[in-house]
Amino acid sequence: MNDRIFDSPVYVKNGNSLIQEVACLEDALEFLYEWPKHKRGPGYDTALRACQRAFDSGYPLTAAQKAFSGFAKSARILEEVSAPPPWMTGTNSRGGGLTA
Repeated sequence: MNDRIFDSPVYVKNGNSLIQEVACLEDALEFLYEWPKHKRGPGYDTALRACQRAFDSGYPLTAAQKAFSGFAKSARILEEVSAPPPWMTGTNSRGGGLTA
C-alpha cells in the first residue's frame, strides 16, 4: 500500500476546465510542477514546499494535503465534490460494459 495517498482526494480544475483528481502526493507534485509560472505566488510556494518536504522526509502527509488544498482554493481551482462523478463509480444500469 502506498503511504503517500491522501485521506481523501482533492479535486481541481485544470486549464481546460476539466476536473482532475489529485489523490496522492505524487499527483500534487506533478500538478504543482506543471502550474504556469506567471500564476505562481505565496500559496503555490507554500504548497510546493510542503509537498516536497512530505516526499523527502517525515513531514506529515495531512499537512501537505492541507497546503495543496489551500493553494487550490486561493487559486480558485478547488472543486468541492460531495460524491464521486458517475464515470468513477463504475456502475452502469444498462450493462454493456466489458467483463474481466
